[in-house]
Amino acid sequence: MGYLSMAFGLPLFLLWSLFSSAHAATFEIRNNCPYTVWAAASPGGGRRLNSKQQWTLNVAAGTKMARIWGRTKCNFDGSGRGHCETGDCGGVLQCKGWGVPPNTLAEYALNQFGNLDFFDISLVDGFNIPMDFRPTRSPSGKCRPISCTADINGQCPNPLRTRGGCHNPCTVFKTQEYCCTQGPCGPTNYSRFFKERCRDAYSYPQDDPTSTFTCPGGTNYRVTFCPNGSPHFPLEMYGESDAE
Repeated sequence: MGYLSMAFGLPLFLLWSLFSSAHAATFEIRNNCPYTVWAAASPGGGRRLNSKQQWTLNVAAGTKMARIWGRTKCNFDGSGRGHCETGDCGGVLQCKGWGVPPNTLAEYALNQFGNLDFFDISLVDGFNIPMDFRPTRSPSGKCRPISCTADINGQCPNPLRTRGGCHNPCTVFKTQEYCCTQGPCGPTNYSRFFKERCRDAYSYPQDDPTSTFTCPGGTNYRVTFCPNGSPHFPLEMYGESDAE
């Protein structure tokens, strides 16, 4: 009996399950930092990750405009309400929306044009934690990891400095030159600061040609905070006391 004949003999809910899961992706989120990171995902929610802990997300095929980021110096009460110094998402542990800059972003869209996954690391919302974003299993093996591990917080230009991170200039100056909201725009000295240190990452909103990467649909991924152990992260993060 052929595959289609067998398939059509299955209940509809089983058929839907088979086809909808065919290209779903698994995201493994690891904290390699020597301090606690409160991982956040849209879709997905949030999870406290102590050093060396990880969190696995299963993301539906066709998901788009999705992102993963890390939050730092958070305090949440028993109901999951509180605040984070960077990456806060409405004062809740389980994020329903996007985080407040500055936050290093892993962005992705699954099974898009040509059944390709599109993924990137973005500094358009600034930088707070070093990050690595890589495929762990790909149907073709023809895609590569990307990362942003430079000491951006330590080298951040003075106008962009903020507690726990480094703002992108759009957040600070809110002008067309940096935000690109009213038409085409090009690189600036501030975007070059980010690009020179993180070649793989988006450095300004229209940086697409050099900053968007693809893998075949059905690829699984890993996002790692502090992939190199983050030797340059601000010393104030070490020995901090965290609360759930």
